[in-house]
Amino acid sequence: MINNEMPKLEVADIFNKYSHYLENLPREHWKAIQAIKNCRTSVLGGNKLKCNHCEYEKVSYNSCRNRHCPKCQFTAKQKWIENRMDELLPCQYFHVVFTLPAELKPLMLRNKKASYDILFKAASQTLKEVALNPKNLGAEIGCIGVLHTWGQNLTDHPHIHFIVPGGGLKKKKKWVSCKENYLLPVQVLSKVFRGKILDFFEKAYKEDELKLMGKIEYLKSPQSFKNLLIQCAAKDFVVYSKKPFAGPEQVIKYLGGYTHRIAISNYRLVKLENEVVSFKVRDKNNPGKSKVMKLHVGEFMRRFLLHVLPKGYVRIRHFGLLGSRLKKVKIALIRKLNGITNKVKKRLEESWQSILNKVMDVDVDQCPKCSEGKLVEARTIFGLFNTA
Repeated sequence: MINNEMPKLEVADIFNKYSHYLENLPREHWKAIQAIKNCRTSVLGGNKLKCNHCEYEKVSYNSCRNRHCPKCQFTAKQKWIENRMDELLPCQYFHVVFTLPAELKPLMLRNKKASYDILFKAASQTLKEVALNPKNLGAEIGCIGVLHTWGQNLTDHPHIHFIVPGGGLKKKKKWVSCKENYLLPVQVLSKVFRGKILDFFEKAYKEDELKLMGKIEYLKSPQSFKNLLIQCAAKDFVVYSKKPFAGPEQVIKYLGGYTHRIAISNYRLVKLENEVVSFKVRDKNNPGKSKVMKLHVGEFMRRFLLHVLPKGYVRIRHFGLLGSRLKKVKIALIRKLNGITNKVKKRLEESWQSILNKVMDVDVDQCPKCSEGKLVEARTIFGLFNTA
């Protein structure tokens, strides 16, 4: 359900009041903070709107469009969902999640790009190889992966959500469906994934691709790094394979909630009082219920910034049959094999106003005073500086 009420407290309010507490941050962290603080304010400029039927006027400020901003993900998410709807295959869809043991977190936190690349590579290869095995599906599959780096309490918890069609191409000429409500053996996925993760990290270490400093400087010792891998090898690398949804549209919409999600939304914030942030988290002891967690404002900001991604890092990736290079060709082939004539359409670019009207039935161009006129641009308001 979509919440139409405006949150009383926003992440921007916290950074506006307390960002001076932060010191020695990476450049991308400061850029994210400034974007969140300036979003939909006079700093970024905007437009003065006037009703063409009555005297009503209002100012609409520009969004920052930063992917870490809690206010700027709705339109991007809806566009992603609609594009994926056009690419649906005639089968069940599964939601598969790959997680890692806590022992790897300190290493990954200080090597985000290299570690997240390893996570994507290991998880996607695991899915494709296990599916290709004749003992399982025996076919080439496709999948879409979405990187998340947080848990409900905002601590670092890197994991990947995959949406996986329940079938694949066999020898590029036959469509093979998986068994009803069953994709691949989870225990096999877990073991293969563990082996690949450890192999890739060992290779990255030997090729000097990892930064080992601060609290993990001890890992510069080959024996210490080997001990870390041995310790992880004894752990379970948990893989969840969730039951398919009622239809592919439902799973796309569900995963759409993951694609453009950030560490915490404004709607989870409860209050800011005496330098303490209260926010909602899931109550593990009461499924479907939430409870309130409290953090000092400094710790809250620190945890939020743990999840700022490296510049330009792609956190939504397509693999196998759904890989971008041959995706349209392979989707067309699969549909033909299943007697479906729908083609992958190229969607026209939609404005955020159009998307909001279609999804939430809200006409933002309608005058809120007379309800008859339309708000039209009267003049442009220039921002205080160029944020490009």
